[in-house]
Amino acid sequence: QVQLVESGGGLVQPGGSLRLSCIASSSIFSMFFMGWYRQAPGKQRELVAIITPGGSTNYADSVKGRFTISRDNAKNTVSLQMNSLKPEDTAVYFCNARDSRTSITAWGQGIQVTVSS
Repeated sequence: QVQLVESGGGLVQPGGSLRLSCIASSSIFSMFFMGWYRQAPGKQRELVAIITPGGSTNYADSVKGRFTISRDNAKNTVSLQMNSLKPEDTAVYFCNARDSRTSITAWGQGIQVTVSS
């Protein structure tokens, strides 16, 4: 199965920026739909952003214009640039991969993002 490892989380003040990265172990990374999800305490996990194998992107309305998802197929990496962060962005963020051939899904371990003054 695909192994996903996130990095780049931490504590940031409102209005600040963070960049999350996720590296995948798979040699067929370019065939994956990649996504970032987040889950706040007591709430359901929600989709933040996705990027297709072809590079098309979609964003949750709550982050549109502030977050940017990108991928680097040469490095088997997907990133989430988060700007103008708000306290409501505080959550555990999870990297997700879906194999376009088999639809098998893998999840990273999750990484904490805290936006607070």
